[in-house]
Amino acid sequence: MALCYASSIVHTVHGHFCYLRGHNLNQPHESDWDLEQSAELYGLERWGNDYFGLSAEGMVTAKTLNSSVALMDIVDGMTERDMKMPVLLRIENILDAQIYRLNTAFANAIEKVNYEGRYRGVYPIKVNQQAQVVEEIARFGARFSHGLEVGSKPEMIAALAMLEEPGSLIICNGYKDQEFIDLGLQAVKLGFKCFFVIETTTELPIIIERSRVLGIKPLIGVRAKMNTQVSGHWNTTSGDRSVFGLTATQLIEVVDRLKQEDMLDCLQLLHCHLGSQIPSIQEIRSGVIEACRYYTDLMKEGASLNHIDLGGGLAVDYTGARCASEQSRNYTLDEYCEDVVETLKQTLDEQNIAHPTIVTESGRATVAYSSILLFNILDTTHFEPVSLPGVSTNEPNQLKNMRAIIEYLTADRVQECYNDAHFYRHEIRELFKRGATDLRTRSVAENLFLDIMHRIISLMATLERIPPDLANLKESLADIYYGNFSLFQSLPDIWAIGQLFPIMPIHRLNERPDRQAVIADITCDCDGKIDRFIGDPEPTNTLPLHKLIEGEEYYLGVFLVGAYQETLGDLHNLFGDTNVVSVRLGNEGGFEFVKEIHGDSIADVLSYVEYNPKEMQVRYRNTAERAVREGRITARERQQMINTFNTSMQGYTYYEKES
Repeated sequence: MALCYASSIVHTVHGHFCYLRGHNLNQPHESDWDLEQSAELYGLERWGNDYFGLSAEGMVTAKTLNSSVALMDIVDGMTERDMKMPVLLRIENILDAQIYRLNTAFANAIEKVNYEGRYRGVYPIKVNQQAQVVEEIARFGARFSHGLEVGSKPEMIAALAMLEEPGSLIICNGYKDQEFIDLGLQAVKLGFKCFFVIETTTELPIIIERSRVLGIKPLIGVRAKMNTQVSGHWNTTSGDRSVFGLTATQLIEVVDRLKQEDMLDCLQLLHCHLGSQIPSIQEIRSGVIEACRYYTDLMKEGASLNHIDLGGGLAVDYTGARCASEQSRNYTLDEYCEDVVETLKQTLDEQNIAHPTIVTESGRATVAYSSILLFNILDTTHFEPVSLPGVSTNEPNQLKNMRAIIEYLTADRVQECYNDAHFYRHEIRELFKRGATDLRTRSVAENLFLDIMHRIISLMATLERIPPDLANLKESLADIYYGNFSLFQSLPDIWAIGQLFPIMPIHRLNERPDRQAVIADITCDCDGKIDRFIGDPEPTNTLPLHKLIEGEEYYLGVFLVGAYQETLGDLHNLFGDTNVVSVRLGNEGGFEFVKEIHGDSIADVLSYVEYNPKEMQVRYRNTAERAVREGRITARERQQMINTFNTSMQGYTYYEKES
């Protein structure tokens, strides 16, 4: 039952209140915090895939077999080169290592089970289409004849320009017109193993006709519509209502048409894709078994199959949970490869079918780890009480009651005091809306409310059972840290599909992170925030961070962002592409800047949305000249304004701190 507090005016609230900061009221000194606690708190070893660690100085490091480099050292190098935040950092060694790990894991699995075929990986360009990324994959993958998958004419052009190794695979998915098909046929003439994967039966006549016109024998694959459905976000890729693949009836139509044209020997590849980011190894095994059934029956129909393309699906464990959830996986890379190879061998051996070349399109697992978004924190908002004046003689009863709650509050009264604090704050807000009280009174009420809430949080630590109304109280009072980035440009999957990426400070990790925060970007959009983070075992709504130190930058890193984010990012609020820095780690702790790509200028992004920067400069000059004629500014001021306008046009679209 709520009490009437008006008769119990408490005169104890002067200056700063005693309130909860961070996790509890009695935080241990920083010396009681160590690197192991930071690594555990942020899950570095769970999701880092052995690519990231912590230095003795409390900094995140990027690791290779023979080297370890602090990301802050790379940031210092960026600063010296005038590369401002935010920056997308690419680490060449990690991309190289992922290609090596994938190919080596399949090679080991093939040897282990005595599989008689081989493995040929292809990288789907759509996962990250940036020229530098595709060029590096072609270069690092050359020793394994690692190929490319394309789904459009621009991607086909990119593949033809980037691949140099004779015999490299090019898998052509998607809808293919005459020009696309001509490019693919010419690729065969150049020595590439360029497969047209038929997605619809209408493509086949064009392939047949163009191959005869050009006199080039095509390499043909078919994509089967898989019945096996998987869990995860992309589970509609397979199943009866999937928009991809040929039904059993359509597969027979393709086979019959090729027989009729005396071209059945051109059908050499079966493509079966279950979906992206498959979390369960059991589902992968089931899909491989179904793919083998299609493969054996097409062979019985007379097809000359020698490649089985199992598509993508190799998941990235974003959360480090190591379980069959949307953003994790319940298997290792070695287990994935062994299960795929073993299942193929066992199923095909039962039918006395020769072992085909295994193809996978593991794009996400190839590139995710190699890119990190780095940004600085610009400001924070803390939901805490500030200094308050003493009790005034004419303050309303609602304030007197709120002051009395502080005196009345005990552990067994937290729910009651929580309810009453909300009630009296609401009454003050209503009085303010009606003009019956002033802004200073409302400010006192808001601060008293915050003080009560923090005191309640402190007492909650002593309770055996937390009342449901109070379960999210700590999160509702979390700080807001304003990051110098655009969620929509750099991390669109967080907004679009609720993707979880590992996020953590890249320095000060030998200090206790004593704040709980959500992260807001600098767009003018309420969706431009991150309020769901990787936790153990479940996601959390806040992220532990450090209190800002005046005069010092505070840097966060968002890890595993190499897949899809760059291409899917948009120009919300006209924030453009970020600066990009690519580094290669040396053997003894050093590193070199391989490439620096400056992000979009203001003129760049304006031109993307059909503004003409030169015309805009003329218009602004005319506006300024009119102001001179009207006597509102001087000619000198006009020139200063024009110079500022023109200089800004060439500037970075993100927040730039003065040097």
